[in-house]
Amino acid sequence: MLDRSQNFSLSAAGADYALVREALRYITDESRNQPDVERIADALRLSSGDLTALFRRWCGLTPKAFLQAVTLDNAKRLLDEGAPLLDCALEVGMSGPSRLHDLFVTHEAVSPGEYKTGGAGLVVYYDFIPSQFGLALPMVNERGLCGLAFADEGGEAAAFEDMRRRWPNAEYRRDNARVAPYAERIFNSARWQPDQPLKVFLIGTDFEVRVWETLLAIPLGKATTYSTIAHHIEKPKAARAVGAAVGRNPISFVVPCHRVLGKSGALTGYHWGLTRKRAMLGWEAGKSAAQAGRGLGV
Repeated sequence: MLDRSQNFSLSAAGADYALVREALRYITDESRNQPDVERIADALRLSSGDLTALFRRWCGLTPKAFLQAVTLDNAKRLLDEGAPLLDCALEVGMSGPSRLHDLFVTHEAVSPGEYKTGGAGLVVYYDFIPSQFGLALPMVNERGLCGLAFADEGGEAAAFEDMRRRWPNAEYRRDNARVAPYAERIFNSARWQPDQPLKVFLIGTDFEVRVWETLLAIPLGKATTYSTIAHHIEKPKAARAVGAAVGRNPISFVVPCHRVLGKSGALTGYHWGLTRKRAMLGWEAGKSAAQAGRGLGV
């Protein structure tokens, strides 16, 4: 299980996210009016200093820098200049090692025969744990992390049922002792170490697994499109099928389906909500800036 300091860290991150989520909802609703920091803070009944401190504590960015990152201005600028999104967003391409923004991952996939059984004979351990993006629902089995969902307050049962329907014949056991160490590995960036990769078990069709493996290669602070993924897996006419596979990704955040954008570079739907997708992209922008040893402005 997590020790007390780890539990407090994740709980504090979850408390921060509750306020960040409200800020993002307000910003989304008022986007045409381009609200400044003072107006956003007033809507949350915070001072502008407290709002800035909240964002810096949560993701390492000022509110303004966070919004710049989430709107993906750089990607849109490059698109306007005619650069293919594959070139301007991925840069290093998808042929590199399978890793996620320094959350290093090693993975294996379910066999076709195992997949057809709907999880029969599989024991899945789960629990709800606070995280930087709200209440997380990690699911693990003897072969590694096999699921990661998110829920807002009051949505725990729906989130669990959504995941359970994917493997209806599996046996589910709530077990914090088995699940909490995975959550600490995922959400504590100090644990993102190449010599201790997170073990992931992908449960899906062959096509879905190919799409999810491609997602694992998208670096921190980068993005791609459904059509680019389709070309990468040599199915150039299968953009819609790729979209469906991305939407069925059972291991959100770790397998970064939130980094897939519409063809224009705009944010598109996300199974766990666009607010959470915006939060993930902005939080990762803060991590990327920290890794680069620079800030993104104020």
